[in-house]
Amino acid sequence: MKQLLQSLKTGATDVADVPAPRAGKGQVLVATSCTLVSAGTERMLVEFGKSNLIDKARQQPDKVKMVLEKVRTDGIAATLDAVRSKLDQPLALGYCNVGKVIESHAAGFAAGDRVVSNGPHAGIVAVPQNLCARIPDGVSDDSAAFTVLSAIGLQGIRLAAPTLGECVVVTGLGLIGLLTVQMLRAQGCRVMGIDFDPERLALARQFGAETVNPGAGEDVLARAAAFSRGRGVDAVLITASTKSNEPVSQAARMCRKRGRIVLVGVTGLELSRADFYEKELSFQVSCSYGPGRYDPAYEEGGQDYPVGFVRWTEQRNFEAVLDMMAAGSIDTAPLVSHRFDIDDGARAMNLLTSGEPSLGILLNYPAPADQANAAVARRVALPEAASVSRPATSPGRIGVLGAGNYASRVLIPAFKAAGAELHTLASAGGVSAVHFGRKFGFRNAVTDSEEIFTDPQIDTVVIATRHDAHARQVLAALRAGKHVFCEKPLCLTPEELAEIEAEATARPGQHLMVGFNRRFAPHIVKMKALLDTVAEPKSFIITVNAGDIPADHWTQDPDVGGGRIIGEACHFIDLARHLAGHKIVSASAISLGAHPGQPIRSDKTSMTLEFADGSVASIHYLANGHKSFPKERIEAFAAGRVLQLDNFRTLKGWGWKGFSRLGSTKQDKGQQAFAAAFIKAIRDGAPPPISREEIVEVSRVTIDCAAKALQ
Repeated sequence: MKQLLQSLKTGATDVADVPAPRAGKGQVLVATSCTLVSAGTERMLVEFGKSNLIDKARQQPDKVKMVLEKVRTDGIAATLDAVRSKLDQPLALGYCNVGKVIESHAAGFAAGDRVVSNGPHAGIVAVPQNLCARIPDGVSDDSAAFTVLSAIGLQGIRLAAPTLGECVVVTGLGLIGLLTVQMLRAQGCRVMGIDFDPERLALARQFGAETVNPGAGEDVLARAAAFSRGRGVDAVLITASTKSNEPVSQAARMCRKRGRIVLVGVTGLELSRADFYEKELSFQVSCSYGPGRYDPAYEEGGQDYPVGFVRWTEQRNFEAVLDMMAAGSIDTAPLVSHRFDIDDGARAMNLLTSGEPSLGILLNYPAPADQANAAVARRVALPEAASVSRPATSPGRIGVLGAGNYASRVLIPAFKAAGAELHTLASAGGVSAVHFGRKFGFRNAVTDSEEIFTDPQIDTVVIATRHDAHARQVLAALRAGKHVFCEKPLCLTPEELAEIEAEATARPGQHLMVGFNRRFAPHIVKMKALLDTVAEPKSFIITVNAGDIPADHWTQDPDVGGGRIIGEACHFIDLARHLAGHKIVSASAISLGAHPGQPIRSDKTSMTLEFADGSVASIHYLANGHKSFPKERIEAFAAGRVLQLDNFRTLKGWGWKGFSRLGSTKQDKGQQAFAAAFIKAIRDGAPPPISREEIVEVSRVTIDCAAKALQ
């Protein structure tokens, strides 16, 4: 299928061949008939992409602060690598999609339903059930494409709460502004529109509004006073996009006492207290399509809000807009200025910054009936891969599940550097699989993991998906006869671990590996060599300044991410096990006490491990520290000697004959060395770099510590 993508690095747009996504539980798969370009949002993205690094930084001062903090802790090289990787990720444009359901896993939707959704500019989209709505028979696809933008305006109207006969000003007559004018008129309001564009002002008048053009010298405040019969307007909805503070200041001055101002667009927000204080004005910022926006439980989990308590949600706002279209209260035909086929999508994006006047830009797709067969086309061959130099065919032909940030920035480059043959890359939506598949020279991009499990040419599966998928995918890969490299964690529960252990034990010829890469870092290799010369028990102190992650992030969800002990602290349990060189005989964990201001306790945990030789490791995994403090510090005390590794950049020693310091200009946590060791073991028929027994041991202790931390 065709999909419109943008590079955040250059701003260039590209229509790419992308494998069709899969619809998961609570989702519908939709064959697209048309999409609408959101001029404001998508112009902003294109302009941001085309700007240089300095301009990008100026537009995101908060991100610059984060970058500077990372430079202080991780160094310039690691920080530049992270920034470049972030900008290299493709962006799927668009959120106004109309099409026909071809597959449904959601209650209330069936194949053949015409629906509108916030899906991107793509031939086939998978959309959660609460982000789409059925289109009434009397509403055309072209009109329905304006639903999402209309819902943005409608949510602003709901916050302003106008009543019959009130006078309302709409500042900014772009698509959302003109749709808002029509909805206010349908509600029985008197409306005045403000804009600098004569053609848009003419459209507003066509929809029943009075208008004023400040660019033509018209006095906005005087016209507002006359419009409100000298009383001041009841409400102002700002649907403009500007850095100026004037729209808000102007709104305050034209409002009556206790008037309402709602910001739907983007403006400067240096407010005058006097303007608001004397009139007791209310000011509110509207959030997108309505209640449910940015709530993962609603949008991704399908958990609706009770209608008795939340009458209007995103989805119900979509439905209300469609009802108004069906009743003829919203007319979108005059708003369409351009039409393009999806193959010419790049031209449509270029139009946004060309200076040529435009308003509603529609992208058309092949008829849904013609696309029905494409729903099963979840593999795209990457022709660019044909020109990539490849090693001779040998073990180590890999299929990678997951093409997110870590996989694309670290794992895939590491396996490529190790000489692995990059065969197939899978991602849920297909976009990242195509982008990084092209970049690194994969043969295929897919959206169905079964394509990797069942391909006889692939002998090794690399798993870099969400944590709750790991156990299922590890078992499927083992049962398909593949070697397996699973980015940590191996699994989330004791039951999953037991099943994996039994399956791996029954297949001694297949390697099972977990991404405990820190063992292979050059500083750790040196530490291990020094410590192995000491026969006495050792004391280890590992301090991890993990950084705060919001409580609603997927990694904190015990059913999805497993929590941060299972998801990340497993690295340090494994590292202690490796440095001690003996089995873990006991483990304990304690978290900070309960407190109302601390929704998550388990990411502030101290763990103690005891080893068979008498060594002890104390691991402090803490998310309540400051970002400027080094993230990882490993200390070892043994036989009157000390080693200290600071953030995988500097190793210092005290009391060691012939060793005092090992530094490096670039942080190296061992990923490349680990991938190379794994591929070499497969090709040489040698034992795996980490034994299956140690992997299972560390995974079992990690799961146990996570449970104890919650007690």
